[in-house]
Amino acid sequence: MSTEKIGFIGLGNMGHPMAKNLEKAGFPLTVYNRTAEKADEFKAESKVADDVKELVENSDVIFTMLTNDEAAKDIYRQILELDISEKLFIDMSTVSPEASRKIADALKIKEASFLDAPVAGSTKPAAEGTLIFMVGGEDKDVERARPYLQKLGKEIKHLGKNGKGLAAKLSVNYFISALYQGLAETILLSDHLGIERKDMLDIINESASGSGATKVKTHLLIEDDYQPAFSLDLMLKDILLAKDAGADFPLSKTLIETYQSAQNEGFGKDDVIGIINYLKNNRT
Repeated sequence: MSTEKIGFIGLGNMGHPMAKNLEKAGFPLTVYNRTAEKADEFKAESKVADDVKELVENSDVIFTMLTNDEAAKDIYRQILELDISEKLFIDMSTVSPEASRKIADALKIKEASFLDAPVAGSTKPAAEGTLIFMVGGEDKDVERARPYLQKLGKEIKHLGKNGKGLAAKLSVNYFISALYQGLAETILLSDHLGIERKDMLDIINESASGSGATKVKTHLLIEDDYQPAFSLDLMLKDILLAKDAGADFPLSKTLIETYQSAQNEGFGKDDVIGIINYLKNNRT
């Protein structure tokens, strides 16, 4: 067992179960979340920090799981004001590659290390410890992080220098955004043609068209209940980041138009597959 002390900042839908897995693995853990009550479940076994400064000072390896560029910049601005020499920061947020590289460069000036390590998988794989990590950074830092990442995921893909993990993440989420719009449209077509959703989804999931992505949304579509595991707002953010990173294709325009319009009509807080309700309301 490593003797390094672990810090975890960001206890949202993904961060909370991931931090819990580090806690269950027995690592000495300190957590921090801006909304303090989200850390309540850690008080029995781990240390709950009052602020970023306290967490960083009490940790050797610090994980961050944050919502967007703005949140990441705010947290790392606070971090960069501290003595962080020889500490390792592992950012699992989906932010712009440009923002991530700037954070990495700033940390290195202060003699700290940085990995961008976004994940493939949503809340269920996060809880089960079966995420896939897409990692950008130096070999030595990946090896230092490996014992902790292995408790959080089933695979660690080291893709190159800082920024490469995020490049892969934006690419895979671009694909998933298209897949979910396509799945929603397919279910609406089969509804129109009188096929029960459960039957249609059984066919999809047991055929070549099925995948983990379709299976994880099956119960939401059958129950017509779109409590968010990964919200439509976050998917739109990632599509726009992909566009800024170079996704300039015929499908890009359709995806942006659809997801943006769905957000504008109030569907942003629903799970991403809740785009089916926007599509249902706006059939041409």
